[in-house]
Amino acid sequence: MDKVTGNMKENPNLLHPVPAPNLPPDKKPECVDFPKYSIIGRRGIGSAGRQINLLTNHFKVSVNVPDAVFYQYSVSITSEDKRAVEGKGIGRKLIDKLCQTYSSELAGKKFAYDGEKTLYTVGPLPQNKLEFTVVLEDSFAKRESESLGDHESPNGSSKRSKRSFQSKTFQVEISHAAKVPLKSIFLGLKGLDKDNNAQDALRVLDIVLRQTAAKCGCLLVRQSFFHDDSRNFTDVGGGVAGVKGFHASFRSTQGGLSLNMDVSTTMILTPGPVRDFLLANQNVKEPRYIDWAKAKKMLKNLRVKTRHSNMEYKIIGLSEKPCNQQFFPMKLRNRKGSDDDEQTVDITVSEYFMKHRGIELTYSAYLPCLNVGKPKRPNYLPLELCSLVSLQRYTKALSSMQRASLVEKSRQKPLERIRTLVDALRNYCYDEDPVLAECGISVEKQLIQIKGRVLESPKLKVGNGNDCIPRNGRWNYNQRTLLQPSKIERWVVVNFSARCDTSRLSREFIDCGRNKGVQIECPLALIEEDSQVRRESPVRRVERMFGQIREKLSRPPNLILCVLAERKNSDIYGPWKKICLSDFGVVTQCICPFKINDQYLTNVLLKVNSKLGGINSLLAIEHSSSVPIIKDTPTMILGMDVSHGSPVRSDMPSIAAVVGSRSWPLISRYRASVRTQSPKVEMIDTLFKPLADGVDDGIMRELLLDFYQSSSGRKPTQIIVFRDGVSESQFNQVLNIELEQIVKAYQNLGETNIPKFTVIVAQKNHHTKLFQTNSPENVPPGTVVDSMIVHPRNYDFYMCAQAGMIGTSRPAHYHVLIDEIGFSADGLQNLIHSLSYVYQRSTTAISIVAPIYYAHLAAKQMSQFMKFEDLLETSSGQESITSAPPVPELPRLHENVCSSMFFC
Repeated sequence: MDKVTGNMKENPNLLHPVPAPNLPPDKKPECVDFPKYSIIGRRGIGSAGRQINLLTNHFKVSVNVPDAVFYQYSVSITSEDKRAVEGKGIGRKLIDKLCQTYSSELAGKKFAYDGEKTLYTVGPLPQNKLEFTVVLEDSFAKRESESLGDHESPNGSSKRSKRSFQSKTFQVEISHAAKVPLKSIFLGLKGLDKDNNAQDALRVLDIVLRQTAAKCGCLLVRQSFFHDDSRNFTDVGGGVAGVKGFHASFRSTQGGLSLNMDVSTTMILTPGPVRDFLLANQNVKEPRYIDWAKAKKMLKNLRVKTRHSNMEYKIIGLSEKPCNQQFFPMKLRNRKGSDDDEQTVDITVSEYFMKHRGIELTYSAYLPCLNVGKPKRPNYLPLELCSLVSLQRYTKALSSMQRASLVEKSRQKPLERIRTLVDALRNYCYDEDPVLAECGISVEKQLIQIKGRVLESPKLKVGNGNDCIPRNGRWNYNQRTLLQPSKIERWVVVNFSARCDTSRLSREFIDCGRNKGVQIECPLALIEEDSQVRRESPVRRVERMFGQIREKLSRPPNLILCVLAERKNSDIYGPWKKICLSDFGVVTQCICPFKINDQYLTNVLLKVNSKLGGINSLLAIEHSSSVPIIKDTPTMILGMDVSHGSPVRSDMPSIAAVVGSRSWPLISRYRASVRTQSPKVEMIDTLFKPLADGVDDGIMRELLLDFYQSSSGRKPTQIIVFRDGVSESQFNQVLNIELEQIVKAYQNLGETNIPKFTVIVAQKNHHTKLFQTNSPENVPPGTVVDSMIVHPRNYDFYMCAQAGMIGTSRPAHYHVLIDEIGFSADGLQNLIHSLSYVYQRSTTAISIVAPIYYAHLAAKQMSQFMKFEDLLETSSGQESITSAPPVPELPRLHENVCSSMFFC
């Protein structure tokens, strides 16, 4: 940007940034101090739309002892050998036993214990520091230490197994740490909580809910609780099951304190015989087909219960040989050698169980044993005597088939969900909890009634300038054409699937395009993969296919329609996208047509038209350049998201994606920029990335220059940021880390005037649901709630833009962090509602604004470019133990496609 005129010079290759134009080589861009931003409060509520009566899954909470004070204590637990004891299981057992044994010393106080190092009481304990000796009848310790690998005698007795049945002694020290007044919640509702204790008080109440569930033997996942009840299990294949439970948490809202309760689902390993699990997990019919290398990796650290002793153990691995060949030294009872050492005899696992346990092994005699011992002291158990313990979480990503099965089997219609929640609240009897009772806390048993509004659907423009008015959040292109159709001339079809007739596919695609106003020429070539090549690696198959394209065409095509054999999780997809978008710069569309019809082909056409620069539809106000506030002032809209990949791989790089609007005053066209960053880091750190030579290689420079070049030489003076995936505790980081980088990137281009910002966080991962009071259907699309259940002071609201066709709709929760642009409540809600209708891939309103959805798609698609697992395994062997491997960078997009909506 020029400092006087504010003009951006054209950058011919945005993927290789150049220094800011019109600045002398020895002069750095002039920067001003970064302004300090703070989260704003609510400025008002909206009034647009028709009124609607709603219910929400919040239950009103009354507090009859608001002056109660929680006393926080630190808990230290040590064993007889003075080692610190950690683990929620044994910690809860010890605290429960302590309360029973020392009730009088504790003045009869009841604890709210987090299972680790903190507990709370209502009112103080007799002393600020207390020490107790707790003796635990150690069935818990027994299953940790008993080892079938000792097998000292035919009856299995041993000194070690005897010790395992003895009690253990622990020292528990409780020290006063802080006070948390309950009234801070109600001061917070009024904005008078100067010490910011309200969140601490809510945390204590949530700990009480967790403790209640833990005593019932539930699996705890944050504030969600899952009972060991097979009626709640839903098999999704692969040895994995979904288990239905409940989320429960206390919330401070504009209407007061409430209990938010919702149906929740987590994934577990299907309990039962280990053999059955392995067969299902590897999708084989007989044990002889099991891949034992994969089985060993899958079973490690899982817990099993034995049929013959009813004991629990943790698997550390598998034996090297099958049961009938795996020997171990068995000590002989009351038999000593000449050197006074106990005599041993080598015996196979199979023989031991037959002779000394009276158990004849069947199929597992020929299979590896489970090793449940220690690394240097193996302990072998036959497979057929072991079953997986229930409620063991499965944290890997689900396959597309598993996810579809889970959605199909676990969805609930609104009325069914309401009944489930009301019944669950009555069964949990939170009013009877002793800690809550001391505070006089009671929970009403009916859902809270609230008021909402339904915004009018925005009018759209399609081909020939015709109006299109969505009905129930949906529209179609029957008897309609695309607004700005692209022309498809040089294109080819490549086929990695033996099932698809590409000749018929191309003919019907051309016919579909003609009906929608898109002129499609005959394809230059229909290229089939050689059947002999399908056994080669995915990368090699892709390279061979591109070799065929180069042989048949004299110059690159504008579009490649790629037919895959699998709809999702295809090994071809990543290498194919990389070679097209990064290496050769060719737009590509991957498809897997199980059923070719007009609806399917229209959906494909919408994506292709967007990628080639066409426009399927626009908002009517966008078409006439009359979007309020945006129409008169160059405004850039950003969507930001970070994808963290597999939850079980803590070393996998995170993918940060940002999309920015282009061609102002349009708000339907976007360009994406994607980078890798350190694993599990949520804040984007590459928005501004100065290199050693002073050149900015960050995301924002790309998007700012693209905005300028596509918007007739105008620079943005207003920027609206939509951020996805951050929690309330990270809101200030968005302002202090990410927004600061955006400002620095802007200044680095030679600008001193900072744009006005509106920053909005969008959340989908929450547990608030909305229901119609007098209808079994989901709330209508466009439903907005900005009172009663929202934050008591901050600026937030719920919006359900989409039409819920199955299950129960989940609204998006929008938090406005700052608003320098100065939208009215109605103005901002209408803009966000409209941005749910500009998603070019679909003919329905989507559940969250399109810029965020596009950022999510861009991160997901670019992450397929690289096999990070292979890269990390290679680098980990080269790096020292103390240093983390460098984060691998993503390949940059080719200049031919970098400005396209490749993510559509």
